[in-house]
Amino acid sequence: MASKNRKEHTNDKHLPVKDRKFSKLARVVPRNEQQLVYMQAVEDNKIVIASGPAGTGKTHLAVYEALGHMWAKKIKRIIITRPAVEAGGEKLGFLPGDIQDKLNPYLRPLFDSLHSIAGVEITNEKIERDYIEIAPLAFMRGRTFDNCFVIIDEAQNATFEQLVMAVTRVGENCKMVINGDPYQSDLKGTVSGLGELQRILEGIDDVAVVKFATQDVVRSQVVIDILQALEKYEDEKNEH
Repeated sequence: MASKNRKEHTNDKHLPVKDRKFSKLARVVPRNEQQLVYMQAVEDNKIVIASGPAGTGKTHLAVYEALGHMWAKKIKRIIITRPAVEAGGEKLGFLPGDIQDKLNPYLRPLFDSLHSIAGVEITNEKIERDYIEIAPLAFMRGRTFDNCFVIIDEAQNATFEQLVMAVTRVGENCKMVINGDPYQSDLKGTVSGLGELQRILEGIDDVAVVKFATQDVVRSQVVIDILQALEKYEDEKNEH
């Protein structure tokens, strides 16, 4: 559950998340209570840190919230980033092509969400006009995020230092959503910073921590069963 109580909206422009519609965007509604908690947390806070298994809708809902904020003219730009670490430890520099070509495989789930919600044509137009920026997390150093919505995906592959660098860049009129699955870190010889960041920031004003569980997965039952088996295996391994 979120670490902060929900705020009551008094402005008619801020409808409850389950009732909102944005012109030219495919409507996305929460499919369970925890998704609603997550979407409401994004509305109510500057920074949201969400953790939980794959298939809980963290990425898709974050993209919808970002596009919704842009369509409502609450922010000017969307910045989408993630650590350039792939399953198996493959790094960005060893892939062929320019920076965009290298990033595309890493960001495919985010592109899928952008395309399904806003459409391919609108997504490409926003990227070409720099309203949507896509860059690796390492490129965020030295910047300040003003008038934008930042999504950091696959944050379990970021170190604590990288995540601190990111959250301390939040400026005026900025929202930041940090998503990750602690059970799927691909870091080799380095500890993920996601859990530590959650523990330190939970309870701070304008920061919400949302934790998804296996029962919040919205994919097939077999995926839920697999995740439960993996969680049991990890728990048993940690006991020894």
